[in-house]
Amino acid sequence: MANLIQIGLSGVLGHQSALNTTGNNITNANTPGYSRQEVLFESQRGLRTGAGTVGTGVNISNIRRVANEYLVEQVRSDTSLQSEQKALNQELSRLDNLLGSSTTGLNDVLNNFFASLQSAAEDPASLPQRQSVLSEAKAVADRFQSLQAEFIQQRESVKLQMRQGVEDANTLMSSIAELNLAISNSPGIAQGRLPNDLLDKRDEKLRELSELVGIRVLHTEGNQVNVMLGNGQALVVGADASQLSTRPSVEDPAFLEFTLLDAGRQVPIDSQITGGSLGGLRRFEQESLKTAFDELGRVAIALQDNINHQHEIGMDLEGDLGGLFFSDINSPEAMSSRVIANGNNLPPGDADIGVEISDSNALISGSWNLQFSGDGRNYEVIDSQSGEVVKQGRLPDPLPAEIGMPGFNIQINDGTFNPGDSYQIQPTRNAAESISLEVEREEDLAFASPVRAEANVGNNGDGVIDQGLMLNVRNPLSNGILPGFRSQGELDPPLEIRFRDDGGTLVYDVVDANDPNNVLVTGSATPPQNVYTPGISNKLFSEDPTDPNYQGFQFEISGNPQAGDTFNIGYNTEGVSDNRNAELMAALAGKNTMNNGSQNLTEGYGGLVETIGVQTRQSQLDLDSSEALLQQSVNQRESVSGVNLDEEAGRLIQYQAAYNASAQVMSVAQSLFDTLLSTFR
Repeated sequence: MANLIQIGLSGVLGHQSALNTTGNNITNANTPGYSRQEVLFESQRGLRTGAGTVGTGVNISNIRRVANEYLVEQVRSDTSLQSEQKALNQELSRLDNLLGSSTTGLNDVLNNFFASLQSAAEDPASLPQRQSVLSEAKAVADRFQSLQAEFIQQRESVKLQMRQGVEDANTLMSSIAELNLAISNSPGIAQGRLPNDLLDKRDEKLRELSELVGIRVLHTEGNQVNVMLGNGQALVVGADASQLSTRPSVEDPAFLEFTLLDAGRQVPIDSQITGGSLGGLRRFEQESLKTAFDELGRVAIALQDNINHQHEIGMDLEGDLGGLFFSDINSPEAMSSRVIANGNNLPPGDADIGVEISDSNALISGSWNLQFSGDGRNYEVIDSQSGEVVKQGRLPDPLPAEIGMPGFNIQINDGTFNPGDSYQIQPTRNAAESISLEVEREEDLAFASPVRAEANVGNNGDGVIDQGLMLNVRNPLSNGILPGFRSQGELDPPLEIRFRDDGGTLVYDVVDANDPNNVLVTGSATPPQNVYTPGISNKLFSEDPTDPNYQGFQFEISGNPQAGDTFNIGYNTEGVSDNRNAELMAALAGKNTMNNGSQNLTEGYGGLVETIGVQTRQSQLDLDSSEALLQQSVNQRESVSGVNLDEEAGRLIQYQAAYNASAQVMSVAQSLFDTLLSTFR
């Protein structure tokens, strides 16, 4: 009887545990990371009798956590990918909306500015039209600065998210280390009885960590796990957790870099942060935001350079040469701001380096590292994005030195350089921030050309001289004012083009109009110089700044002038109604002044909008794909580890029936025992 009672009792206790486990499954059906548990039954050891072995009941061998490590790892991997794409897409969408919007983008204000120039060219003496040009120019400068400010605000937002993500990651890593310790110290683990709830909690913490950064998980002794970055850098080893942090980048303090506390020192791990939201934010910074800064700055420089040049070679309402229209792209402050010393450079740190924009048409966006080696005089210029060495050489002694690059020059004026010192070169990164309107008065707008020409009324031929084209008022080689424009309000000297016959060949002399005996350039048939060719338009002056005959302007004569004919070139005195320079300024809207003459300003900005737009659309496709993959992985895990309420309800009925039956066995044993006792009374 006692054995029968024991058998019934084991059934009652076993199925009570099964009912408790099933109830726990049901109540945790919606608990994140919970893995279904099941009770494993086994028969108790039987009793040997003369008639054979008699069973003694049931035991619970284990309460098993139903989990597939491969599926758990797949969920972590897909979670990391989806979180990366989500963070990247959110930031790209914000940037794309900013650049493409008509209210925040650049296209409309650029079009309005050039339209105002075209309107002013139709009535160059009108002060209201000139005021409209100033207003639209101010709007252009303000829009560049506004876009730059928005970029900076988004950069700071990304940095804030990075800092918060690092704090969250550190909290999770500490929790994982604590759970490792708790699991390894759990009673019964040596016998294979695992703490299921702790394992679930650790897996959930690992999944949450994978939302922040891509990780690898290795299982070790004592059912602990080691957590590493993709390249093997340890984050959690057993019960010890490392500490992630951020700091201003030593290459560019405007951005952050990730570090890991290792043996009391901060080790840079920026390139190792991939996957998760932190990896997505880092990708956005490296692949998109820096590009936006650089490309917007390049458009700003192209606008400033071309408008400034055209305005400088014009003449204002008061007869003066035009000055800067927008701020100077090569001011000392602008040149020095394009160079950032690496935070790890050795003393004395007295380098005097600047970047001069030499040709905005050939200028490309990006950044470069100027690195020194050997005795500190050997240098390499390395493309920051590709890592390719694009220039190398050795500094002269003594300095200065200049390193020519596409569209800009690195000017090393002075300083001491140590092996390993480096400087980041950013020709366009902050240009949009510093653009400003320099012209303050309507009268100072240089819409006229400072030179004009006319034929002598007594000429016998039908030669015609055009109104000329200004090339420069400064010598491009020295940046000094050309001799002919040093006297305010006049051409010094005014020129006379005098035709004569030289042995049957028509040639022309360039003469000082104030002193006809002062022949500046003598025409001759042999050797040929200033020989006139009938039937075509003949250019009068050299367009090569190194040529002594370079004047900074060009005129052309066509038709059939005769010997003795003269043409006069002088300053455009009282040319208030002249609109030639205003038309040339307005024409810059469609002139290809960027990308080596392949794009105009609007197209240059459109290239930036298109680049970010393509990246945004691709990131949306990648996000959709990653979400589908994650959902598939979650469904596969749930099919194994998830709680199916219908199944659990069935098991609940099954275990309840078994519990009742086991209790009935005990009741029968009790009844038999009572019957047996009654026979002895």
